[in-house]
Amino acid sequence: MHLSRGVAALAGVASIALVLSGCGQNSGQQKKTITTSADTELTTVDPSKTTAVGTFNVLNNVDEGLVRLGKDSKVEPGIATDWTVSKDGKTYTYNLRKGAKWSNGDPVTAQNFVYSWQRTLNPKTASQYGYLFSGIKNADKIQNKKAKVSTLGIKADGKYKLTVKPEQRIPYFNLLMGFPVFFPQDSNAVKKFGNDYGTSSKTQVYNGPFTLTKWTGTNNTWTLKKNKDYWDKKQVKLDNINFKVQPDTSTSLNLYNQGKLDMAQLSATQAKQMGNKKDLISRKQSSNYYIAVNQKSKVFKNLKIRQAMSMIINRKVLANKVMGGGAINNKSFVSEGLAVSPKNGTDFTKDTTVPASMDYNPTKAKQLFKQGLQEVGRTSLHFTLLNSDGSDQKQLSEYLQSALQKLPGLKVTLNNIPGRAILSRQASGQFTVTVANWFADFSDPITFLNILTYNNPSNISGWKNSQYDSLIKDSNADDGSNANARWDDMVKAQNIALKDQAIIPLYQSGEKWMVNSKVKGIVYNTAGANYNFKEAYVK
Repeated sequence: MHLSRGVAALAGVASIALVLSGCGQNSGQQKKTITTSADTELTTVDPSKTTAVGTFNVLNNVDEGLVRLGKDSKVEPGIATDWTVSKDGKTYTYNLRKGAKWSNGDPVTAQNFVYSWQRTLNPKTASQYGYLFSGIKNADKIQNKKAKVSTLGIKADGKYKLTVKPEQRIPYFNLLMGFPVFFPQDSNAVKKFGNDYGTSSKTQVYNGPFTLTKWTGTNNTWTLKKNKDYWDKKQVKLDNINFKVQPDTSTSLNLYNQGKLDMAQLSATQAKQMGNKKDLISRKQSSNYYIAVNQKSKVFKNLKIRQAMSMIINRKVLANKVMGGGAINNKSFVSEGLAVSPKNGTDFTKDTTVPASMDYNPTKAKQLFKQGLQEVGRTSLHFTLLNSDGSDQKQLSEYLQSALQKLPGLKVTLNNIPGRAILSRQASGQFTVTVANWFADFSDPITFLNILTYNNPSNISGWKNSQYDSLIKDSNADDGSNANARWDDMVKAQNIALKDQAIIPLYQSGEKWMVNSKVKGIVYNTAGANYNFKEAYVK
């Protein structure tokens, strides 16, 4: 998923700083409102069209799918009260609760799920997330325009029973069901609002713990308001969560120090200044920030040039000195701490064979760059590095510019633009070199590896390797029911991508926060939609 969690690739979950805004009396109870700052604006709340982390965090709180992911991504009942799985893993049957409603009064039914999935997969929708349905009967054929959307392996058996047919066993299937792309949609609302659907809070309907209000589609503020029609509203403690875009962490920290903020995300410099204060916490992120080069260009098809760009970057300095905030250099595309081997419990990143190009070696980098330029008939190279305009990403851009320009004959110009614009530019291939990012959609390595397959819309570099594609296909199909074989497929695939420098991994991000002890009950998961405010409260 792109950050827009700068776009994931791009710029983000809203960097959240929570403010205690009120404790007045309301029907004998304290009114509970939290105000949060966000580092990026919303672009759409259409679950079929968004790719941004910040939007998925909103959707995770204003909508609900078959399941809800609790602490440590534990699968809990959502709209489905219970479910069964056939022995071969090829039939999932969900029983839906009968009291769930949309904010317009419509009942939430099995047909809403059928409609939503078919809408996302329909080529006319142009969703970048259709690939995530791969493995469900006919999903790939529908994506490739070789089958009708009506043939998708999902069926409503009456209003409150849903049957899903995977083509093979999918080990992480119910984790997917907790991701907003698989949430239901009300066809009445889609038809009513037409092209405006999801472009403002008033052109969308909601079935989750909160509803979205006060977002016009262009403003930098919005509010999550307790949903009086939510089936489990008794468990929702907060009345409102107010968001305001505030990309400057120094302002957030000042407000925190004045007692006006209860949670404030820190920059790397600020985190160091805090030392070991008891209210400083770390939040890991299942992410990867990387450089993508547009391989439509003859220059960037040259492996030596890509390797040279990788080897000239000192990732230890980048993670620890430039980014900080819990950033780590894991020499991998798949994030550390996401998944462990079914054989011996080893982290996926530890099974990776790290190529020499991932190590800092300026002497070798300069040699490779000179050879690469000769091979493409060049004596010099000048490109623009595209990145988002958040303060941390500007700092990253400046470091990369300094490092890359140590390659003889290379000049780098910087272009830092808003997250809304960078996602669009990256998706349409309007860049030469860009800093991108990916945040895990669920706790499995395939969430990263899928996007480097050739036809994946998130493969913005256009890298192609048939052996890689074959391994990913096997892991999602033939080896899907064999955990060890599937793991080996994914390890081999990552090794190929790293050796061939499909992308240039930079670092895995983390967050440092100042947190007031009065804010309780927020569920934070490193993968998927990060924040679940359903049972959050102010003590």
